[in-house]
Amino acid sequence: MSTGFRSLFLLSFAMVVGVMGTALISPLYGLYQEAWHLQTVEVSLIYVVYMGGALSALLFFGRLPDVLGFKATLAWALGAIWVGTLVSMLAWNTVSLSVGRFIVGAASSMITTSASLGFLHVAPPEKRIRMAMLSSILMAFGFGVGPLVGGILGQWAPWPLVTTYLPTLVLALLGIAGLRKVQVHPHDGAAAQRRAARWADIVPKLTWPAREDTGALVLTCALPFVAFGVFGLYASMLPLFLDRMIPWHGPMVSGTALALLLFGSSGFQLVARRISVRWCGFVGLMALAASNAMLLANLLAASTLLFFSGVLLTALGHALCMLAGMTMVNKIATPDNRSGLLATYLVVGYVGSMAPMLGIGWIADRWGMNVALACFCGAVVVTGSVAAWRFKAHPRTGA
Repeated sequence: MSTGFRSLFLLSFAMVVGVMGTALISPLYGLYQEAWHLQTVEVSLIYVVYMGGALSALLFFGRLPDVLGFKATLAWALGAIWVGTLVSMLAWNTVSLSVGRFIVGAASSMITTSASLGFLHVAPPEKRIRMAMLSSILMAFGFGVGPLVGGILGQWAPWPLVTTYLPTLVLALLGIAGLRKVQVHPHDGAAAQRRAARWADIVPKLTWPAREDTGALVLTCALPFVAFGVFGLYASMLPLFLDRMIPWHGPMVSGTALALLLFGSSGFQLVARRISVRWCGFVGLMALAASNAMLLANLLAASTLLFFSGVLLTALGHALCMLAGMTMVNKIATPDNRSGLLATYLVVGYVGSMAPMLGIGWIADRWGMNVALACFCGAVVVTGSVAAWRFKAHPRTGA
């Protein structure tokens, strides 16, 4: 095995293991609710705390790889995944589990940023254009493997709230050990450069564009706001309402559905990468609106076919929204504000994933899950449809 291929493989392994560990818990939320007699809002709060950790790390430590280097940052992030997973495995109530999830969430942001940077440093210069796509595919693959493994172990393993976490604890240690053998490409001198940490490295940097691009950025931020929100519903609430949709239930079913969404999103991004940004954003938002209309209809129909069709439509909408959103950020940004606009874009997406989940939990505990789903799905249908038409009509999306 060549040094370059070995480095690429070990870096890929570390990234997949890291993001797999962050998504492992999703099929287990129903088991936690049953074992600990949790209210729906407590389940949603655990998810929101996880996203809060990811958001905090993005804001305060997003530039850490520039100071420590991608290998050291990734190793520390995998170590944090290991600690957060151990705390989650040993958790005895929502507070202790939330502590573990916050650590895992913060580590997940560091893993995605440092590993994505690492791919550029280990690949030869002529292949670096492909590395961004490889990073995106591996990220989606790892996030998809997480709920699939969590669902299988949660369904059939003994003491699932403990044993489900064991693969991550073992694989994370292997990933850390493997990073020691990762070598940068000989022609890449930038990877070896380090600089002293500055106060500015941990100061959040959010940016707003010039006035003429304000409308375009608002519509661009609507893409992750809706897409992250819909994904958050599946990632945190699916085990709690799945029995209302289809005759099967349990961690395996919810884990498979979430894995199908993530694998589908990755595949659709590959297929749709040549579609114009205008139609990409329009179809993506309309697909999310339609998928939530189907989810709402399935409260009455309880159709397995309708449910999984809605999951695939959600995957399509998620893929196209992410593709259009990143493209638009690059179109609007200038060299001086690109990182700041990207941070603004991602922060809006994280808020879109966090705030609705708290609302769903609060409504579900007072008026029932059906009412909570109706409110959420109705809001997505209206917001997604309006944003889709405005996005399609805006002159910047076609420029």
